[in-house]
This record gives sequence, structure tokens and C-alpha cells, in this order.
Amino acid sequence: MTIPDYRWGREGSVLARVGTRFASTRPGSWTIRKLMPLDRKLLLRTRGRRTLLGPIGAPTLVLETIGRKSGQPRLSPLLFARDGDSVIVVGSNFGQQHHPAWTGNLLAQPQARVISGGVEVPVVAELLSGAEAAAGFQKMVDLTAVYATYRTRTDREIRVFRLTPVG
Repeated sequence: MTIPDYRWGREGSVLARVGTRFASTRPGSWTIRKLMPLDRKLLLRTRGRRTLLGPIGAPTLVLETIGRKSGQPRLSPLLFARDGDSVIVVGSNFGQQHHPAWTGNLLAQPQARVISGGVEVPVVAELLSGAEAAAGFQKMVDLTAVYATYRTRTDREIRVFRLTPVG
């Protein structure tokens, strides 16, 4: 099974360009972080087909991890970049000084599930390092330049994962 390369809208559209510029600002990042709980609900209700961010043309998925402390399912809406049959996701956390919780969950339990374009796919996560992490991060920058901005906001090493379908 493969993870669909589902996109709502057109890459490079006016909305995508304006959205990227806005997301690159601190107020834009703050706004998107505050919208995440609602966006998560919309993505789940539409099985990964719609997002509050609108038709920006970027591939989106919902990552379901198991909370490392709670043991409960945790859902995180993310953008992703294609890497063969796998996908790359980045724990940029909008350039904040701490890692997003989903990255710690994947480190503790690499088996997860993604929902994209109405399809659920079990995956296994691999934390990338060195040249592989740099190449994966560059794929995300190529997808949307906002990731380059996020990197300038933090001194921490941003975690980069490859999610590979299982079975």
C-alpha cells in the first residue's frame, strides 16, 4: 500500500504563495498553531482531504502516533514530501525551541498510521540523520520555503523522519 500524494488545490497558486509568506512570519506561525486543533478535526472528518489552511496545493496527511506517556492515540496534521514509496515529515514545530510531541512519540514507538486523501496506511518511522536528514529537510524546503525560515528560528536540531508503508 502506498501513501497517496493527495493535494487540495494547486501548487504555486496565488493562495499558496500568500499562505507561504504569511506562514513565514511569527504572527502567521502563531495563527496556524492556534488553528491546529480545529484543523485536526476537519482533516479527520474529511479523512485527510480538506484543511483549514485551504487549497494551498501542498500534500497533507494526518499522522496518528501513540502518546509515549499516555499510551493514547495522538493525531497531528502535517505536510509531507514524497521519497519514493515513503514520505518525509519534519518536526519543525514552526521554529519553536522544543520538538513537537509527535516526534518523541515516534522515537518511542515507530509504528504509526497516516491518513491522506481518504486512505489509511500503516507506516513505520525512521529518524534520519546526517546527509539523509539534510536531503529530507531540503525536500520539505523545496515543497514550501517556509521550512527554511523555521530552521533560522531555533538552535535545536530539527528532527526529520521517513515514514514507510508497512505490508
